[in-house]
Amino acid sequence: MLSVLRRSAYRNLFTAQVVALLGTGLLTVALGLLAFDLAGGRAGAVLGTALTIKMVAYVFVAPVMAALVERLPRKGVLVGADLVRAAIAMSLPFVDQVWQIYVLVFVLQSASATFTPAFQSLIPVVLPEEKDYTKALSLSRLAYDLESLVSPLLAAALLAVVSYSDLFIGTTAGFLVSAAMVLATRLPVIPPSQHQGSLLHRTTLGTRIFLREPTLRGLMALNLVVATATALVLVNTVVYARDLFGGSNTDVAIALAAFGAGSMLVAFVAPGLLERVADRTFMLVGAAVLPLGLLGAALVAGTGGSWAVFLGLWAVLGVGTSMISTPSSRLLRRAATDDTRSYLFTAQFSLSHACFMLTYPIAGWVGAAAGQPAAALVLGGLALAGTVTALAVWRPARDGAGFSGPGRAPSRGGSGR
Repeated sequence: MLSVLRRSAYRNLFTAQVVALLGTGLLTVALGLLAFDLAGGRAGAVLGTALTIKMVAYVFVAPVMAALVERLPRKGVLVGADLVRAAIAMSLPFVDQVWQIYVLVFVLQSASATFTPAFQSLIPVVLPEEKDYTKALSLSRLAYDLESLVSPLLAAALLAVVSYSDLFIGTTAGFLVSAAMVLATRLPVIPPSQHQGSLLHRTTLGTRIFLREPTLRGLMALNLVVATATALVLVNTVVYARDLFGGSNTDVAIALAAFGAGSMLVAFVAPGLLERVADRTFMLVGAAVLPLGLLGAALVAGTGGSWAVFLGLWAVLGVGTSMISTPSSRLLRRAATDDTRSYLFTAQFSLSHACFMLTYPIAGWVGAAAGQPAAALVLGGLALAGTVTALAVWRPARDGAGFSGPGRAPSRGGSGR
C-alpha cells in the first residue's frame, strides 16, 4: 500500500491531505468550545446549525463551484481554496456573535466543497494505474480514520497548555502547509474541459451522468446505506455509551475507536481483495452487513447487551461502511473522461452528503423522541432499502464496467468491477 508514496507528486498531495485533515480536526474541537463560549447551554443548537450549513454548502455549493472553476488551472483552484480556508480559520478567534460563526462556516465549507472534489479528481490522473489508485484510496481511508482518532487527542494535549482560540492557529497552519505542498507539486497537465452550455447545464452534468449510468445509480443507493450507519455512530454513540451503558467520556472515545478500527481493517485488506473480488460484490457485501449491524444496535439498545457486544457491533458498522466507501472512487474513475472527471467527483461529493441531510435528523430526532431502538430500526430499514435498490439497478456487467455513452472508460475485464 505504501509503495505509491514513492511517487513524489502523490506523496506531496497525500501529505497535504493529512495536514489539512489534522487542521480540520482541531477546528472541530475549537468551534465547539467557541460556540459554548458565545451561547452557553445553547451551544448544541449553534453547532447543529453550523453542521447543517456545512451540509448545505457541500450539497449545493460544490456543483456550482465545480462549474465556475472548470477552466482554471487545478493547482490554482486547490491553493486558492486552501488560502480562503486559512483566512477564515484565522478570523474565527475574533468572532463575538453567533451569526458570525454561521457566515464564516458557510464560506469555509464552501471553500472545502471546492477543494475536496477537485483534489479527489486529480488523484486518478496522478496515479493512472488502477492498482496504484486502489492503494491510494485505502491510504485516504486510513487518513480519515486516523484523523478522527488523533485530532481529539492532539487537541486535548494542546488545550493543556494553550487556550482553545490558539487551536485556530493550528488549523490555519494546516491549511497553509497544505497549500504549500500543492504549490510545490508538479501536477500532470489536464486539458481544459470542452463542455459548453449554461451554468445550470454544467452544474447538473455530474448528477445527470449518475442518473444515466446503472453502476453510478447503484452507487447513489449505496451512499444512502453508508449514511445510515455513519449517522447512528456519529450522532448517537454518546447516548449509547453514556446513557445506555452508564459509561464515561473515555468510553465514548473507545466506541468511536472501535468503529474506526473496523474501517481501517478494510482499508488495509482492500487493495489485495479488490484484485480478486469484483467491486460490485465487495461493496454489496458491505451493504448487506449494515442493515444487520443496525438491527443489532436496535436490539442492544432495546434489550441490553454487553459492552463487548456493543463494541463489536460498532466495529462491524465500520467494516461495512468502509467496504462501500473505499472502492467507490474506482467506479467514478472508470466512468470518467478528462472532460467529465471533475463533474463526477463533485456529484459524488454532493450526492453522498445529501444523504446525511436525511439520516442525521433521523438519528437525532427519532432517537430523542422515540428512543434509540426506534432510531436504529428506521435507519436499518433505510439501509435495507438502499441495498435492495443497489442490487436492482446495478447488474453485473460482462465488460467489467457497465458504463455506456459519454464518459465510458475502456474495459479492464472482470465482471462487475
